[in-house]
Amino acid sequence: MKFVEEVVVEEFLPTVRSMLAADLRDRGFTQREVAEALGISQSAVSKYAHGEVATSDAISADERVRDLVERVGAGLATGDMSRVQALVEVEVLIRQLEDGDLLAERHREAMPELREHGGDFDVHDPESTVRTTEEVRSSVRRGLRILRNTSGFAGFVPNVGSNLVECLPDAADVEDVAAVPGRIFDVRGTATVPSDPEFGVSEHVASVLLSARAAGAAVRGALNLRYDPALIEGLHAAGYPTVEFDVEDDRSGDDTHDDEAARPGVVEAVREADPDAPFVLYQTGGFGIEPITYVLGADAPTVARIVRDHCQE
Repeated sequence: MKFVEEVVVEEFLPTVRSMLAADLRDRGFTQREVAEALGISQSAVSKYAHGEVATSDAISADERVRDLVERVGAGLATGDMSRVQALVEVEVLIRQLEDGDLLAERHREAMPELREHGGDFDVHDPESTVRTTEEVRSSVRRGLRILRNTSGFAGFVPNVGSNLVECLPDAADVEDVAAVPGRIFDVRGTATVPSDPEFGVSEHVASVLLSARAAGAAVRGALNLRYDPALIEGLHAAGYPTVEFDVEDDRSGDDTHDDEAARPGVVEAVREADPDAPFVLYQTGGFGIEPITYVLGADAPTVARIVRDHCQE
């Protein structure tokens, strides 16, 4: 794990200091004056002058960096710019280059895992897409850990497999829903999770969750289970609303998931029942359609805990 601040310390600062040291020496500063102006030791200035400090060609070639060095060097040389102002000017450029720009790209090169998020982002922003998506994936992982440790859960995995999903706060389609690629299957009595949660890999459970949300349900997590009347009865007795939807009115398996028409049977049933979350959805099957139960709640761990409490052996 490499922080963007490390890129600043290891690449940006040595490069800019080296460039400023050279600029000030060209303006007639002595080695001691350069050291005082930059707040570094004379030995450090000597190392910069002799190329003994590693610098970044990508940073030194950037026109904004070159312009900064020119402005700061001229300001320090004439006295028009204080060291405090010089510091502020450098900090401003650092923040700019960290926000989906040069330093962000250098950061992605050092930590390729960041590339999967795509686009521009600011790792310092508490509301950034990266932070939000990683929080959702982490939440799904916590839910999966609960399910793995639930004896008896594997017996409730349906033939089509289970999936534990959680969506982003403003989810619009399946690309905004994190789930298990390939689904969870019962392998000789053990719930097997094939890989780490990803976004956009669930159509079936994600479409049910999104349709429930389209109907007004305040839920972000969902899990599908094998249909079992005793399970439905037990969950109802525990205080969870249970809502049946008509599979004949539902386009199960349709690839259209970007609006509430994706699962009209779910939308209609949830709107009519208007259940408080968490709640249970189920359908008892149809021609070529396996009966299924869905547990929906605030997030993936909430759903997993409900299942743990009612699917223990």
